[in-house]
Amino acid sequence: MSRIKKGTTLIKEHYFSRMNFLAHLYLSGSDNDLRFGNFIADAIRANQYSHYPKAIQEGIHLHRSIDSFTDAHPIFRQHCKLFFPAHSHYARVILDVVYDHFLAQLWEDYHNTKLVDYATNFYSVTEKQKALLPDKMQRLFQLMKEQNWLGEYRSIKGLERILFHMSKRTSFPSNFPTAIATLEANKEQMMAEFQVFFSELKQHCKNHIELQA
Repeated sequence: MSRIKKGTTLIKEHYFSRMNFLAHLYLSGSDNDLRFGNFIADAIRANQYSHYPKAIQEGIHLHRSIDSFTDAHPIFRQHCKLFFPAHSHYARVILDVVYDHFLAQLWEDYHNTKLVDYATNFYSVTEKQKALLPDKMQRLFQLMKEQNWLGEYRSIKGLERILFHMSKRTSFPSNFPTAIATLEANKEQMMAEFQVFFSELKQHCKNHIELQA
């Protein structure tokens, strides 16, 4: 959900985008084109999306609205402070992963479809739209589907694997794997506060989508 300021991220692109997929997809609702636009938004430069259908363009706008809302939210900012001492500007990246972990663990509270079925459906629908993926997203999607990134978020072990792979793709020390200790020390309170944040984010997205209708 969050964005790192231009020039600070040192994570290879297909892993940088991986961090917040689950929340972005969920917040797109049931419209496949809106969800597709939200999915590819990080790979679209500025306003270079006019060749896409209107619903996909709206998904790109929604993605950016989610990012802006998240970055400005006091709960997200407070949670970033927990990870900042050990991870500096990577704190926001880590928190994106942590929030998707929370969402995956609480999935049944938010969605009637099991996460495994939701993920399978997304991979299947997106495969049919694969020709519309930006070039830099082609390999990303294949990795995502083959490794079931959406399912990885749910367990601590999956989260550890994600953070480990992220740590291998930074040019400077990130201490990503050590974030698990910070998470576990603060998880109960963070998860409760996440639910407050996510409820507000859901309403923000609902309002945004209604305004675009």
